[in-house]
Amino acid sequence: MATADPRRGYILGLSAYIIWGLFPLYFKAIQSVPALEIIVHRAIWSALFGAALLLVWKHPGWFRELRENPKRFGVLAASGMLIAANWLVYVWAVNNGRMLEASLGYYINPLVNVLLGMLILGERLRRLQWLAVLLAAAGVAQQIWQVGALPWVSLTLALTFGFYGLIRKQAPVAALPGLVVETWLLLPLAVGWLLLNPTAASAQASFWGSPEALWLMAAGPITLVPLVCFNAAARNLPYTTLGFLQYLAPTLVMLQAIFLFDEHFDPSKLLAFFFIWAGLAIYSVDAWLTLRRNF
Repeated sequence: MATADPRRGYILGLSAYIIWGLFPLYFKAIQSVPALEIIVHRAIWSALFGAALLLVWKHPGWFRELRENPKRFGVLAASGMLIAANWLVYVWAVNNGRMLEASLGYYINPLVNVLLGMLILGERLRRLQWLAVLLAAAGVAQQIWQVGALPWVSLTLALTFGFYGLIRKQAPVAALPGLVVETWLLLPLAVGWLLLNPTAASAQASFWGSPEALWLMAAGPITLVPLVCFNAAARNLPYTTLGFLQYLAPTLVMLQAIFLFDEHFDPSKLLAFFFIWAGLAIYSVDAWLTLRRNF
């Protein structure tokens, strides 16, 4: 197994989260297409682009290793379904004026990673990490009390991406081949959806002469590039440290929601964000102190 390279991991992680933070600009360009149909095309074009990329970016022996360990196909099928669910909720939120909720979900995600590390990987939480998680829980509880319902967009995004990252970290498959297999396992579902929905916009011949068609085709590289960066970063950084970098993406999403797309940042949301930000600040201090002791 290759030795972890933290410097490379940080660069790749930063690249992934900056690209993800700018995703709303892409999805707003194709908001006339329903969210589910966008996800169908993300799967199709990601599968095609990923296969082409794999032909250029060689990974000798990756398919033989998978064939000799068929259980890994099941792991990648599970991670593929998780990332598809994450895509669907995120696209729906962006194109339905709920970008702030999406942003909150990705702020929660690093603290979900800490919990998953404790519950599933057996990692022990330090005192400051416990405090950070409790503050995040208080932010979610405040939204439940204020709104009278679970902030389902935020929680779904945080949990699906948290479990996705956890599974991919545990799957002994290189980043790009793993992503290609994930998207190819989603491909039958995507093609089947198109066949069962002949009235869909993208099923019409006239659609493919429109600008939206080009945007949908671009979903392959736009989707895979940050995912390749993320998965490679996950193999070079501790899982909790990787979560630390994620602050970039929700910050960019939040700024776009407020200043570009005029979403209302009411006091209730501000209070929930305050709890989450406080938790993240404490988590950041703990992560910095830990890194300082280790290097």
